[in-house]
Amino acid sequence: MEEKLRILLCEDDENLGMLLREYLQAKGYSADLFSDGESGYKAFLKGKYDLCVFDVMMPKKDGFVLAQEIRTVNSEVPIIFLTAKSLKEDILEGFKIGADDYITKPFSMEELVLRIEAILRRVKGKRGKEITMYKIGKFTFDTQKQVLLLDGKAPTKLTTKESELLNLLCAHINEILERNFALKTIWIDDNYFNARSMDVYITKLRKHLKDDPTIEIINIHGKGYKLIAPEIEAKTE
Repeated sequence: MEEKLRILLCEDDENLGMLLREYLQAKGYSADLFSDGESGYKAFLKGKYDLCVFDVMMPKKDGFVLAQEIRTVNSEVPIIFLTAKSLKEDILEGFKIGADDYITKPFSMEELVLRIEAILRRVKGKRGKEITMYKIGKFTFDTQKQVLLLDGKAPTKLTTKESELLNLLCAHINEILERNFALKTIWIDDNYFNARSMDVYITKLRKHLKDDPTIEIINIHGKGYKLIAPEIEAKTE
């Protein structure tokens, strides 16, 4: 029997939390519910979760603080924020922390499940021969471990979003990676907030690659991005 995927759910609204947990369980997930960020963090350290769903406004630790702390111990687990906040600054803050998605209340439970499924497909889905390693200039990019390696430097651990975006850029090396294609491939939706979050991740990737001046990620106005590198090799499984 296939093991159920485990979801860590942190929501301080008791009624909403219970409804969400019951709905996720009815959809075949194993969902653990906690009403504050502190108990959610303790549960994460003890258990093995495939995905996290956090309300932003919670007692003891809010969703942003909880996500930051979890990112220090696990940079890969997908995180979805639930919030009544719709300010651009708050949404961008969530993506800067490393969120994979951001849903503003009120929302339908069906929408949440569809977003969870889309994220898990991207993270877990393995199709055909996958490229496991890219040599980009002086860097080695391990797509499975989601790390950038450079001689003489400590490995740089990438978040899932950073890794997915760099993977796409490498697949289109020295070509234009169309903005809408990247958004729909990684974020599913090419809306304003996802577009702004992608800009944040592009900036992060530039910082990660700055130790090799022959590598650039340039903006192509009105079209997308281009990863420019003098040397690239790809290895498959």
